[in-house]
Amino acid sequence: MHSPNEEAVLAAADAIIDAFAATDTDSYFAGFAHDASFVFHPEPARLNSRAEYEALWAGWVESGWRVIACTSSDRLVQTFPGGAVFSHTVATSIDSADGPASYVERESIIFRTTDSNGLIAVHEHLSTVPGAEGSGS
Repeated sequence: MHSPNEEAVLAAADAIIDAFAATDTDSYFAGFAHDASFVFHPEPARLNSRAEYEALWAGWVESGWRVIACTSSDRLVQTFPGGAVFSHTVATSIDSADGPASYVERESIIFRTTDSNGLIAVHEHLSTVPGAEGSGS
């Protein structure tokens, strides 16, 4: 079973982060498997598929939500046969019908290798950063 290298994991993670920062729906969701799951601290329940998250995202966008900036720091890549874990601290600024807001959160993205030795995200977990300004707002 193929173990991805750090460069490939960072490239896959950066593609997701860059698409999120641009509020580029198609490119963002292309980074996730159809059966990916998502745990976001502001949401009342886990999202059990990409389709569930896409529906939530569509509602946000329809209400005027968009990402203004997204910065990744404190990055860690851990590889294993068949996949990898990417974790980082992410600072996000958004605009919405409620006005601008900024958040500092921790995020983990779990990738699995594809048949062509590429990477696809199968799980994303977002959590607060204790004591960080704007965390979880």
